[in-house]
Amino acid sequence: MATKRHKPEEIVTKLRQVEVLVGQGMARVDAIREVRITEQTYYRWRKQYGGMGTDQLKELKRLQKENERLRKAVSDLTLDKLILAEAAPGKLLSPARRRACIEHARSTFAISERRACRVLGQHRSTQRKLPQGRADEVQLVADMIELARQFGRYGYRRIASLLRDAGWEVNDKRVERLWRREGLKVPMQQPKKGRLWLNDGSCVRLRPEYRDHVWSYDFVHCRTEDGKVFRTLNILDEHSRECLAIKTKRKLNSGDVIDALSDLFIMRGVPAYIRSDNGPEFVAQAVRDWISAVGARTAYIEPGSPWENGYCESFNARFRDELLNGEVFYSLCEAQILIEQWRRHYNTKRPHSALGYRPPAPETIVPMDRRPVMH
Repeated sequence: MATKRHKPEEIVTKLRQVEVLVGQGMARVDAIREVRITEQTYYRWRKQYGGMGTDQLKELKRLQKENERLRKAVSDLTLDKLILAEAAPGKLLSPARRRACIEHARSTFAISERRACRVLGQHRSTQRKLPQGRADEVQLVADMIELARQFGRYGYRRIASLLRDAGWEVNDKRVERLWRREGLKVPMQQPKKGRLWLNDGSCVRLRPEYRDHVWSYDFVHCRTEDGKVFRTLNILDEHSRECLAIKTKRKLNSGDVIDALSDLFIMRGVPAYIRSDNGPEFVAQAVRDWISAVGARTAYIEPGSPWENGYCESFNARFRDELLNGEVFYSLCEAQILIEQWRRHYNTKRPHSALGYRPPAPETIVPMDRRPVMH
């Protein structure tokens, strides 16, 4: 038979009954038996509740509940602090990161999902409903990774432009999110280029205003795999950013400069100005006389001021970064072929940030029904 568990009110009532019976002359042992408890129980009760009335008992119970509440609050705050410290350093900015931290906290502290979500600020529906993503995301990521593999020095903006050219309806923000999720390399932010000022900063030197207004050219040095040097003569239209020609040879002199310009003048016409630095191949009297004879004018930059030829210098940097630094040329012929392929890609495919991420000279496809009929 199970022993009855007395409530505190019943305990106080029995103790007072024993005291009343003892006051009436009954022996304490008999009084204890009268209330149907043992002597050990009586003395244990009297040690805990002796001399306590009903009001004191109520106050004791209230204090006990308050102590229990405060103890639980302190314990909860301590546990919440431990959860926040264990979850992750720094801010939890994304639902996915909060989701992972909540699972980690639950396994570490053996707490409920409700409490972990409350402490870490995650809605329970967000915790339970995993993002599915769009149906075309797998193919989009595959195309993005293939373009990033093919053009390793492009950032997500240029990759997004190439994806849109390929038919994807996608904005830069979505490509950036997938780019960072896949752990692809984001190129370091380049410092903004200044304007083309004179040495005294008084005015803009010469700005291109239309296509074939100002051309610029410069030399770039590189080596084949056997260590032999070759040079490239890069000719650029500053207004359209189009690379007009890249002449590649072991040695280039003023005669090669005249030959390259002659071919371009025949195909495109004569520009108003030709900008260059003060290299011996460009300031040679034969070159200057020939340019003047065909109706163009030279625009030499100030000595020691390469930023005045900023368009060509920027192109040279892209040329070296995207091609020369990433290729091993085993012969001059291989270098000529690869450089020409890159030039065509630069003009027709590569997005240019200064042109609204459009290529300088995109290819035009004429529909079959609009092509001229040959008689």
